[in-house]
Amino acid sequence: MVIEIRKSSRHSKITGDFGEAVVLYWLSKHGFECARVDHTGIDIIARNPQNQELMGISVKSRSRSLETEGASLVIPRSNLAKAQQACKAFGCQPYYAIVVDAGRLINVFLLSMQHLLQMHPRGGKTINWSMGPKALAEYSADPHIKHFVFNTDTKCWW
Repeated sequence: MVIEIRKSSRHSKITGDFGEAVVLYWLSKHGFECARVDHTGIDIIARNPQNQELMGISVKSRSRSLETEGASLVIPRSNLAKAQQACKAFGCQPYYAIVVDAGRLINVFLLSMQHLLQMHPRGGKTINWSMGPKALAEYSADPHIKHFVFNTDTKCWW
């Protein structure tokens, strides 16, 4: 029996905070010096230990219900200019981290803004980051996208 769970009134804010925290954790675990920043356009500044690149990372997080697990995450193109401006101010390269909690899986993707734009070159007001099975397989095969997955299994909750 599946019990319908309604999310809290602050779930969007909590999801955003979680996304930033999990990306910070992942980067730190892999040797990146990183910090959360409160700045328009970027959420994290991190230094890559392999190539010393300074990254300004904008984190986009969504929490999907069981019925909407495959829904795209929409990034307004206006966010790109804000990230570029912040990165210019701090002397870093713009990146995006995408965190999607969908069903039992939490997918986290990290890619440069340049690669994001190569994947979505057309204009329009938004970029739609697809979460369908075909897109997930393509992201996992793309060497320019760093990807990890949490498999969650809630035991004895309700």
